[in-house]
Amino acid sequence: MQFRKLGNTGIDVSALCLGTMTWGQQNTEAEAHQQLDLAMEAGANFIDTAEMYPPPGSAETQGRTEEILGNWLARTGQREQLILASKVTGSGEWVGYIRHGTGYRTRRNIEDALDGSLRRLRTDYIDLYQTHWPDRETNIFGRLNYVHTPEKDGVSIEDTLGVLADLVKAGKIRHIGVCNETPWGLSQWLRAADSGKLPTVVSIQNPYNLLNRTFELGLSEFAHRERIALLAYSPLAFGMLTGKYADGAVPAGTRLTQWASHFRRYSTDAGRTATTAYVALARAHGLDPATMALAWVLSRPFTTGVIIGATSTSQLKMNLASASVQLPQELLREIDKIHALYPNPCP
Repeated sequence: MQFRKLGNTGIDVSALCLGTMTWGQQNTEAEAHQQLDLAMEAGANFIDTAEMYPPPGSAETQGRTEEILGNWLARTGQREQLILASKVTGSGEWVGYIRHGTGYRTRRNIEDALDGSLRRLRTDYIDLYQTHWPDRETNIFGRLNYVHTPEKDGVSIEDTLGVLADLVKAGKIRHIGVCNETPWGLSQWLRAADSGKLPTVVSIQNPYNLLNRTFELGLSEFAHRERIALLAYSPLAFGMLTGKYADGAVPAGTRLTQWASHFRRYSTDAGRTATTAYVALARAHGLDPATMALAWVLSRPFTTGVIIGATSTSQLKMNLASASVQLPQELLREIDKIHALYPNPCP
């Protein structure tokens, strides 16, 4: 297992971070605990979760993933061996069942969110606490064509950072990260910390994969120059890049089969065309398509961690094995040729 620094913290995290969003929905608690055992055996020390998991969200399932993880931590006593990341839910009508969908708009919302996560995780602190998405209207979750709607802006980034800073001082959080942020948004988080009185965000968790390389356009330079760790999520594009949905296949039990209306981002015609090319390339080089896709994200110089998720131990074993795969330069050039033909088909 490779280890990399988490931003400017000095903390070593495994390059593969175990994602948990299937636990409590697609995976039972026993299956989740098997995944944790397997990841630890492979050398992973980084776990990512969120208060709203498992998706697609509902009042009945909210918090179940953290509870499953907390039960494992309590049973195994492995808390101190892990770097644990979680997230406070942003605002929106679609998450109205979580504190009335008001996100970070009051100090009490953030404090209640954190205390709930700590209780479910059965721990006194979280190593990396992240805002799940911006508290404003902007281009996230595949949205394009930015429309300026300042009347929908929520609480300021500086105010949110101030609350999180107090929770760091209280010892409940070690470090702060953001998710699904834009270049402008990240610049504001950094500006708010310029005075030295507030902590600097150390990571950004955004989608990054062969079908969506938009992180490279404005955020990769931030990652390099400001030492902001990219924690790449959806490295397999909701499973599309594994090739299992090829030729219109609808495998039973998969996320895209069960909740197609919620997870359509990578199922476009353009995405399928590009996926076909990447899958064929991997197989021509004797590689499993998932292995190639994961190894490619790991190979990027601004990538700190790749968040992997699985619904079976066989999938997880294959994902974990990608940490030891180095793609040859010839293959990397061929990947870029496909990207030039089909640039960011699923942003």
